[in-house]
Amino acid sequence: MIDNNQDKLIQKFRHVTFDQYDELGPVRLGTSASYTWRHDPKHILFSLARYKFCSKMLAGKELVLEVGCGDSFCVPIMLQTVGRMHGVDLEDLIIAQNKDYINQFPELRDRYLCEAHDMLLGPLGKKFDAAFCLDVIEHIPCDKEDLFVRNICQSLVPQGVLIIGTPNVTADQYASPISRAGHINLKSSDRLRELAARHFHNVFSFSMNDEVVHTGYSPMAHFIIVMGVGVKQP
Repeated sequence: MIDNNQDKLIQKFRHVTFDQYDELGPVRLGTSASYTWRHDPKHILFSLARYKFCSKMLAGKELVLEVGCGDSFCVPIMLQTVGRMHGVDLEDLIIAQNKDYINQFPELRDRYLCEAHDMLLGPLGKKFDAAFCLDVIEHIPCDKEDLFVRNICQSLVPQGVLIIGTPNVTADQYASPISRAGHINLKSSDRLRELAARHFHNVFSFSMNDEVVHTGYSPMAHFIIVMGVGVKQP
């Protein structure tokens, strides 16, 4: 039995909790995340898991760069473990949407900066402790991939870390037509590792199936990840 005092306490807790939940209102998703939520909602879980992996691997880093930040849907996950973030993407429109999105998080917006920048045109003008790019390298022409990674490396401190995640070439037959149209540089785990090893002293390889990141048999993985540590001097 719940006595009157307990019932009053429960009602008070419910009221305060709802007020706290409703204080800032609902969050509005960006264009890309909204499209995914409407058409392939389970894929949101995959994205969340990838960002959670990056947040764990880069925990404690003060300044982190995301190359190809898209609509910055998962930035709040990263900012649970890193000090500050800087996102870059190609389109001014995307950057404008990002700023609107992050402004919904008053406690985070002072820790996140985004700008339009093409990493193929050169490094950024400051140094980062770490960087990551997810679902980007497969859109970079093969003959420009080293330039792309080199420019990221030139934006890192010497002991910097870079995480690259991309769909596995062995899983291409299962990709959607929209995804396949933009995938011009798919890689196997070995090829992705070779790319990272040209630019970093230490490289660690991971695989991913659905939300699970592992070190299992990479040809059966849908998504592959490498983490390079310690930038090689050109």
